[in-house]
Amino acid sequence: MSKLLKSKRQFFVFSLLTIFLGMSQPLFSQIEGDAANGRKLFKANCASCHKLDKKLVGPALAGVTERRETEWLVKWIRNNAELRASGDADAIKIFEEYNGSPMTAFPQLEDKDVMDILAYTIAGDPKPVVNTTTGPTEAGSNESENAEFILIALGLFFVLLLALLIKVRNTLKEVKGEAGTNVLEDASAFTKWLVNNKVIMTLGTVVVAVWFLSSLYAYLMSIGVEQGYQPVQPIAFSHELHAGQNEIDCNYCHSSARHSKTSGIPSANVCMNCHMYVDGSEIIDPATGSEKYNGERSPEIQKIYAAIGWDAENRKYIENYEEKPIKWVRIHNLPDLAYFNHSQHVTAGEIECQTCHGPVETMEEVYQYSPLTMGWCINCHRETKVKVETNGYYEEMHEKLKAKYHGEDITVEMIGGLECGKCHY
Repeated sequence: MSKLLKSKRQFFVFSLLTIFLGMSQPLFSQIEGDAANGRKLFKANCASCHKLDKKLVGPALAGVTERRETEWLVKWIRNNAELRASGDADAIKIFEEYNGSPMTAFPQLEDKDVMDILAYTIAGDPKPVVNTTTGPTEAGSNESENAEFILIALGLFFVLLLALLIKVRNTLKEVKGEAGTNVLEDASAFTKWLVNNKVIMTLGTVVVAVWFLSSLYAYLMSIGVEQGYQPVQPIAFSHELHAGQNEIDCNYCHSSARHSKTSGIPSANVCMNCHMYVDGSEIIDPATGSEKYNGERSPEIQKIYAAIGWDAENRKYIENYEEKPIKWVRIHNLPDLAYFNHSQHVTAGEIECQTCHGPVETMEEVYQYSPLTMGWCINCHRETKVKVETNGYYEEMHEKLKAKYHGEDITVEMIGGLECGKCHY
């Protein structure tokens, strides 16, 4: 009898668990979406304000399908302002909780897209694959083989060089009479002819002298030309990511280029306009397809926070914080004897930044693209046409020039671009 009661109690407990699990399941079962596609949509539309595991501008979204009904979530995502206007208590409460910060509406998202995003909030990010192999990679093996080959080649070179030096040493001894013999007696016919032919020896000397002097001149002319200079910066700032992928205008960060002599170095406050919300945790590594920093903040962006005193956890600036300016290394540096004005070129001349600085939107790390020599500047002034039709900066001067040159293309040279005093005052 006791065994029968015990089995009934077990069955009753099992039934309660089954009912409980069955009641908690509908929110998950009705989310029939593609989590992989939802992840892409989330990164493109939601990641600047939301994370799955922690609060950002908005609340953490992991488990949101357990807290809210799917129908309500769809309405909220599509147009939260409309939902609030309908008098929905939950929508109004969330709006007030986040100090009246309106959430962007996404009417362009279809039902399937919303369901995919919700499916992603349940599934989360895929776990990063850990490489457990301990052996060298194929690339590593090739590099090792190349290094060995180079070492062998260098070894052979030094052996040959040593043999040559020994032979030269013995020859010098013979010339001094230490060996008691005449050098030319045992020399080959070609060597005797070469030594006795003074014209060939003179011509060879002249050729070597010209080569040496031309090489010396080229070396001296290159002193101070820093083309290709690419110093290591305190923060690994990617122009390819910002100016290339995100298409941020150069003048957004270097705003003084429009109205000042210098282009200016953007302060950390300019960086924080975006990085107050974007902390790099959402950056995807193209090699693995997973988050580059495993959902953690980018260490490079952390340097900005440390410089300006931003508390990323509580999302506010630290009071009485002693800021630490970022010590960027200057790349483009003209000599003091040369005057250059950015606004003259960017605003008046309507010159694109890439004309002098090269395709910065493709550079992971910026380097000096152009030589920035006097000859390079002069050639540019001779070839660059003044945009008379679209640029009203020197309208009166342009009218006089058009009358003077009768329809010819007006270059910078014609408006005084080669006058010494323009650059050397």
